[in-house]
Amino acid sequence: MELTPQDVWTLASTALVLIMTPGLALFYGGLVRVRSVVNMMLFSVSAMGVVGVLWVLFGYSMNYFADGESGFAGSPFKDFGLLNTPPTDFIGVGFGAVFAMITTALISGAIADRVGLGSWVLFAGVWASLVYFPVAAWVWGGGWIQRLGETLGTPDVIDLAGGTVIHINAGAAALALALVAGKRLGFAPGSHPPHSIPLVTIGAALLWFGWIGFNSGLATEVGEAGLILVNTLVAPAAGILGWILTDVLRGKKPGVVGAASGAVAGLVAITPSAANLAPLWAMLLGVVAGVACALAIEWKYRLGYDDSLDVVGLHLVAGVIGSLYLGFFAFDDGLFTGGDAGLLLVQTISVLAVMLYSFVVSLLIAVGVKLVTGLRVPTEVELAGIDESAHGETAYAIDDRERVAAVSVSQP
Repeated sequence: MELTPQDVWTLASTALVLIMTPGLALFYGGLVRVRSVVNMMLFSVSAMGVVGVLWVLFGYSMNYFADGESGFAGSPFKDFGLLNTPPTDFIGVGFGAVFAMITTALISGAIADRVGLGSWVLFAGVWASLVYFPVAAWVWGGGWIQRLGETLGTPDVIDLAGGTVIHINAGAAALALALVAGKRLGFAPGSHPPHSIPLVTIGAALLWFGWIGFNSGLATEVGEAGLILVNTLVAPAAGILGWILTDVLRGKKPGVVGAASGAVAGLVAITPSAANLAPLWAMLLGVVAGVACALAIEWKYRLGYDDSLDVVGLHLVAGVIGSLYLGFFAFDDGLFTGGDAGLLLVQTISVLAVMLYSFVVSLLIAVGVKLVTGLRVPTEVELAGIDESAHGETAYAIDDRERVAAVSVSQP
């Protein structure tokens, strides 16, 4: 059977989404202290390893309901190890795998500077199995959320590329894990500034680059693909402006980290809705997400939880906004675009259900991991930095001879 143009585009989109997780590693790596860069980046890379293996073993099988299946998730044993998967399905298997990888990796930003690799890998594997794979089946694999519109006599739930499955799911899990992990030593506003703005910028650029495949990898028509492309450009662009304007209006100096975060906020918000909004409404959504997320990241100081790299303030908040926004502005079915409250109702139910399920189960998993591993590294390791103690590597190793030479050149 020959490759179709759709197959070729999905293959290319899989590569685009795959590069997003190393891009996330750079984004997160630039945001942490210099002594924790290796640890933070390894969290993203290890998520690719553990989730990629689990996806082939049983994650793909759990990810959808076959004919006659029902319940919590698809059976993990119906195609264990992909031994019975038709070759024509493998492109879709690969596309789904890279989504599972980056969703899990997103959570790790909440626990920077204080959690060991073994604890994280254990959490990531159990979380993917008990939370990501079932939720993906609910929303995309023929589960109850996908059928909610039929059940209630309303329009179907809209979630193009993961407002609920990815961003709300990961954001709620990040909140639960951060609460169990506890605060970093010295946690306070400004106590843990980013160590590398260039790394943050490169990471954000790779995320935006890959997000085009993320949102449009399954597009089947030229018009649909073009709309998704434009919306995936304009929403983050507006998010940048919304974040910067918010900073200026509240007396903060605008910076690159804020601009990059605004772009991510816009990208997260447009993820569920890129195929169902006119570009004007996508632009407004980006502004709203940029403003809301710029304000939301301060919650952790007011409420007392330590979400290190603002997974909650970015992904949970923008994911909720983007998912609910469809109830007002989606083509034909939004409250302000010719519809009634039906779409808003099912969008709200899906948002609340995924948020509550992910938070509660993630909290239980985190508590279990803490009982088994202790979760956090020892205090002296956290103070000194995790990289050399736990991994035997540093992000910026300078040979002693180079250091001496540099000092000699700098002195008259």
